[in-house]
Formats: sequence, C-alpha cells, structure tokens
Amino acid sequence: MSENGHSYHHGDLQATLVRVASERIRQHGIDSLSLRKLAEDAGVSRSAPYHHFKDKNALLSAVAAKGFSDWHDKAKHIFGDKTASAPVRFRQFVHAYIQWAADNPQLYELMFGRTLWQSGNATEELKSVAYPSFQFQVEMTRFWQQQGVLCSTQDPLRLAQVTWGTLHGIARLVIDGVYANSSHLKEMCDCAADVFIQAGVSVPSDQT
Repeated sequence: MSENGHSYHHGDLQATLVRVASERIRQHGIDSLSLRKLAEDAGVSRSAPYHHFKDKNALLSAVAAKGFSDWHDKAKHIFGDKTASAPVRFRQFVHAYIQWAADNPQLYELMFGRTLWQSGNATEELKSVAYPSFQFQVEMTRFWQQQGVLCSTQDPLRLAQVTWGTLHGIARLVIDGVYANSSHLKEMCDCAADVFIQAGVSVPSDQT
C-alpha cells in the first residue's frame, strides 16, 4: 500500500511508474522529472522507485523504451494492414510518423535527443527496443522496394536511413517551430510521400 492509499502489485508498479513519468514529461518536460517527484506523482514512498530504477537515467531510458515500443506497434499495425495497397500503407506510415512525433514532442525529444544518446546514457534495455525498431524500418523499406513503391536500385539500409532521416527532420521542424507548424503537417507529409514514391517509379529509357 502506498502513502496515498494506492495499492499496486509489485509487477505492476514499474509499468505504473513509467506511465506516470511519461505523463509528467508530456506535461512539464524532461527536466521536470526526478525520482522524488515521480514518487509523489505516483503516490508511493520515496524509496519505491529505486527498487525499479537505480537512477534518473535508468528511468528516462525506460520511458524512451516504452515510446519506441508504442511507435513500433503502431508501425506494425500500419504495415500489416493487407486491406491497403503498398503505396497507401507507405503514405499512411509517413503521415503517422510525423503526426505521432508532433503529438508527443517531449517524448520524441527524449527518444531521439542528446539526453540519452549523445551523452552515451542509453541503457541496454533501451537499445534492445530502439535498434529493432529501426531494423523494422529496413524491412519495410525492402518490401516497398520490391513493390515498386520506393527506388529499387538503392541499398535498403541506406534508403531506410534517408527515409527516416527525412521524416525525423520534418518532425523536428514542426516540433521546434522552425519555418513550419502543425498546420503544415498534411502538406509536408504528402510532399514527402510523393517525393519518395515518385523516386521509386521507373523512368522510361527514352527519358534517362
């Protein structure tokens, strides 16, 4: 039983703490989070978070890992929808990625920003979720190449990097408000999808 009367099973508390930490980050930003504030928000003793996270970095890595997992599930749902054609699924993926980033700016910053990656603080738990998420991007890219949606002459890994890099750049422009805002989302997504899809269309030999 917590100090505020909430009762948690031991196995549920870690997931609850990650959820509560994610909500604090969403509302107040990464810098607002601490294990002490997390305990207060979750209504547990101050020592309770330390049973699951050795420090703030471990907690942030767990929040970021949950973010990658949630996005990966969303991407798999889009990609696995066999009722939609390959080009439609690619376009949906582009829209979903940038919209998801715009809807979760603080979490997106944590997932891809310097707090964890440039400082070398990403935990093995985080890496074990983040890296497969990118590998799935490579798998999707290879499929879309085979379907003629994306350029088939490019290396799938490099094309996946460029595609993701483009979407990441658009997402950052929107999140940071640099010459773009949320009202431009649809047009930018459509433009990005059109550019990549057009690049995947074979050019007739008399036009090369």
